[in-house]
Amino acid sequence: MTSLRKIEPSAILALADYAKERADRRRRISEVKKNRRLEVGPFATFYFESYDTMLHQVHEMLFIEKGGAEQLPDELAAYNPLIPQGAELVATVMFEIDDPIRRTRVLGMLGGVERHAFIRVGGATIRGLPEDDQERTRDDGKASSVQFVRFAFPADEIAAFRGGEGDVVVGFDHANYGHMAVMPPAVRTALAQDFA
Repeated sequence: MTSLRKIEPSAILALADYAKERADRRRRISEVKKNRRLEVGPFATFYFESYDTMLHQVHEMLFIEKGGAEQLPDELAAYNPLIPQGAELVATVMFEIDDPIRRTRVLGMLGGVERHAFIRVGGATIRGLPEDDQERTRDDGKASSVQFVRFAFPADEIAAFRGGEGDVVVGFDHANYGHMAVMPPAVRTALAQDFA
């Protein structure tokens, strides 16, 4: 799709125009997102964001909430920071647990998990940095079910990621959630486009 780094107000369709295109746009973004997600362990899914996924999210928020021009600055402030800037990958990490009792119990054991995400490329490990817009672990040690994590890549690791040699492994080294997954080639190819 595109490799733009910031959503400008001029990229936002009028609500009526978006409503006409919404079904088609949702189908297209669903195809894009298929190769931008990775399940890690039994509960966590990494949704790697891009200009296109965030543009879609802004349109959806405006469509659902109908806040118009007054709402737009808040949406841009919330979602522009999640667009990769050329030397990074950015993921929304969701802990998806249907049973509310189990969800409370599991998240209660995962405090600080946002500081234990990593991507391993060859022999190098890129540590995830949580977005600092708000604290994602409560005072009682319970993790949020939604985390926003940024992975800043040095130039050598960008080259290795793009080169396709060896595995790319995404995971957590949290004491209560030590899970990893090998990134499939289709996901790796899609995410390689996030680098400048």
